Amino acid sequence: MSPDGIADAYNDSSVLFRVLGAVGWGDLVNVGYLTWPTLPLAIGGLGRFQRRLVRRSLGLLEAQPGEVVLDACCGRGLTTAWLARQGCQALGVDIQPEQIAEAGARFGQQPGARFAVADVTAPPPSAAEIDLSDGALDRIHCLEAAFHFGPAGRRAFLTQAHRLLRPGGRLVLVDFTWREADPSTIETLDPDRLVRDTWHFEQFEPLNRYLSTAVATGFTVRAVHDWTPHALAHYGRVAPVLRRILSTRAGRWAARRYRPALAGLTEADWRQLIRIMDAHLTGLVAPCRYTALVLDKPA
Repeated sequence: MSPDGIADAYNDSSVLFRVLGAVGWGDLVNVGYLTWPTLPLAIGGLGRFQRRLVRRSLGLLEAQPGEVVLDACCGRGLTTAWLARQGCQALGVDIQPEQIAEAGARFGQQPGARFAVADVTAPPPSAAEIDLSDGALDRIHCLEAAFHFGPAGRRAFLTQAHRLLRPGGRLVLVDFTWREADPSTIETLDPDRLVRDTWHFEQFEPLNRYLSTAVATGFTVRAVHDWTPHALAHYGRVAPVLRRILSTRAGRWAARRYRPALAGLTEADWRQLIRIMDAHLTGLVAPCRYTALVLDKPA
């Protein structure tokens, strides 16, 4: 995945991202972590659920003050800053220079936080004066980014993560995983590429292949957490309701009243949004899991 390709996946060129931006996406770009008791709070925006997902992911990392932590694909830097506030030496890297520039502008003064442009599938010897030689890192965190890498890129990332970690170090990798063994079945489920072109990827990794590659690389699989009920299943229940609402003139009027930033959407935009929502139900929500892998490098 090139920097330009990923950048195109997270800007206003897609009506979906314009809508998501209007309902709370900003500091973070992830699906969030929802539960039934907290679902009504979604009316206030999605940000709280995205931050909750980060907290759960970082909880699995169990980073300790003083440890050197790589925040792989850090985006706008909020997660890296959180790690630094916990007392870690946190290095946030991303392949997009624009993201790193924003991360540095927002959090570059945070003690312990550093940012650099780098490809985590082929990291440089050092970045932002942090050593990236063999065994230099204590922890690596990668939240909802590796699906962009492609199969070869994911294998390379696991190999590099194992090399970079000290014995006893930990990688927490949270990603979409394909339920079937053959990830090419997405071509049938997403025939118009509305899911793949929105997010700029080709295939999701089957969970069993993720695990077998991790073990072959040398990791011990410490835990596998299925967060599908909290990250995807709620959307599968809510999206059809939203689709029915947004298919009506009254529903679109209400949406504009609820979020004035949506006022600029044209009728063509609304129709395209509904097409994308339908495609995500069949090409993402139904055939995918959302999985948190805790992978330890043996001591």
